[in-house]
Formats: sequence, C-alpha cells, structure tokens
Amino acid sequence: MSRRLNGMGFQVLSNAEVNLDDARVWSARLEDQRAIPRGLRKCRRLHDLPATLAQVIDDAPVIMMAHEPGMFPEMPKRVALTVSGHTHGGQIRFAGWAPFVPSQCRNRYAYGHVHEDGRDLIVSGGIGCSILPVRFGVSPEITVIELST
Repeated sequence: MSRRLNGMGFQVLSNAEVNLDDARVWSARLEDQRAIPRGLRKCRRLHDLPATLAQVIDDAPVIMMAHEPGMFPEMPKRVALTVSGHTHGGQIRFAGWAPFVPSQCRNRYAYGHVHEDGRDLIVSGGIGCSILPVRFGVSPEITVIELST
C-alpha cells in the first residue's frame, strides 16, 4: 500500500518525520505496536520511537501520529501532541466507560483528549469497527484538530 501511495505523490511516514516548515513543527508517524501476528497473542512490533525522534534536528515541537494510544506514556516532553486511534473509543460505552478496549491501557486512553504530565493525547473514535461490527455510545467521527501559536 505504501508503494502505491508514494507512486501517487503521497509521502508515507513509517517511523519517520517531516518538518512542516511554514508551521515550524515536525510531524512524525510511528509504526504500529502490534502489527504482524506471530502466534496466539504475540505480534512483531514495528515501532521505533528512539529512531523516529532522532530524525528531529531542531527544537521545534513534534506532533506524533501513533496508531495505538498505548505509546503515549513513552512519549517524551518534546512531543507536544500525540494523535491516536485504534480503540474506536471502545466501540461500546456506557457513561464514559467501555467494558472492553483493545489496548493495554484500557479506559485510561480509550477516547478523547487526555492531558497528562504536561503532554497531550487525542484519541479519535474513528469511523469503523474492530472485531465486532457494532458501536454503542460512541458515534463514528472524523476528528479535526486545529493548531495555533
């Protein structure tokens, strides 16, 4: 898929960064934590946070796109914003709580805006489903984030 997108003129980031010169900010994309199955409950991890951040060559803020919000505790302070999905908000929510969230952090980072230790995480509920084709208490969404100085 990456080759096809690159062939159409899109720059696909995989454990990589790009400097958005006009905004004086770096945009980074971290590979999946759990992407390639290796037997029951084991996956080969593709992400490399140190190598990804090593590509930042100045002190401009970093916006990190990490599919799984479970990476958020590992983000250093220089990452101004982490944007994630993966959990679909839990797909089923009752009064802000989801009985099952496909993340090691469970409800802690299941959905919405989290401000923790001077860092920010936004977890989108997304538009699809995972495993079961059902959503309850979590409307499909496309998240728009506006940044300003």
